[in-house]
Amino acid sequence: MPPLADRYGRRFPYLRLSITAACNFRCTYCLPHGTGPDPRAAGPLSLEEITRLLRGFAQLGMNKLRITGGEPTVRRDLTEVLRIASAVPGLRTLAMSTNGTLLARRLGAWMDAGLNSINVSVDSLNRMTFARITGHDGLDQILRGIDMAIAAGVPSVKINTLMLRSVNDAELPAWLEYLRHRTVVVRFIELMQTGDNVAFFRDRHTRADRLAELLRNAGWQPVSRAADAGPAIEYRHDDYSGRVGIIAPYSTGFCDGCNRLRVTAAGDLRLCLFGEFGVPLRTWLQSDDQIGDLVHVIREQIGRKEQGHFLREGRTGITPHLASTGG
Repeated sequence: MPPLADRYGRRFPYLRLSITAACNFRCTYCLPHGTGPDPRAAGPLSLEEITRLLRGFAQLGMNKLRITGGEPTVRRDLTEVLRIASAVPGLRTLAMSTNGTLLARRLGAWMDAGLNSINVSVDSLNRMTFARITGHDGLDQILRGIDMAIAAGVPSVKINTLMLRSVNDAELPAWLEYLRHRTVVVRFIELMQTGDNVAFFRDRHTRADRLAELLRNAGWQPVSRAADAGPAIEYRHDDYSGRVGIIAPYSTGFCDGCNRLRVTAAGDLRLCLFGEFGVPLRTWLQSDDQIGDLVHVIREQIGRKEQGHFLREGRTGITPHLASTGG
């Protein structure tokens, strides 16, 4: 079967699957009031539905899967989700994005289930600032979990930190010292506007190009990357074990190397994080004999994918907040 590709020649071997819209943090930029039950919302995909979904994407050439949320670790059957995913034919990378609150406690079980890549959100190395941003006072526990993942030999450990003007945008020196002797990638992410955070975005957005200039002036060099490496531009320095990454969604050409699709916790295919529509896939996840139809629907929908997002024009699509789609 030919690989999944759009009309611009981009291929999509990477799926980001949200397994829950719930989160146990109250981050100021995403869900400042937390998550509560929504009587209108469909429940998350079942294990059987997830199995069929992944079998369909495997037929389309998926070789990388990232489990996201919300916060995926609040789902009690997460380990079973990982086991199901790790058994998918052709899958090379099984990753998860998490806030890290359960990392120290559950790392071994997740690795045994097949997890080989972890991204942890840490928006500040300062305990007070971290608590201010996330509504959670657990920074030390999260950092301990990251060190455990490094020591356990997880092949890829990355930290995501969202840049917020006048909140955490002066922490670059602290982060550089943190990764001096740690083989991690710390990725600074530019705040993106969503449907629910317009005022917050106006007050807290800061451009990533300033950070890139600071790095270059300090001797950090950009790392050459493959065409399908994703949106982060990484920098290296001979005096540091770790690397710095920058994700700048408002930069020119940000979408040129897009290689990923998203499926929400309720089973909607999202061609773009900031797209104008979602395609419900749940109808085709109810029995094994529907997988062929599922594959046909996904391949048909990829033709509707735009060349890029429209964030610079102020169009944020149907994404109310990043927890709704998995970031």
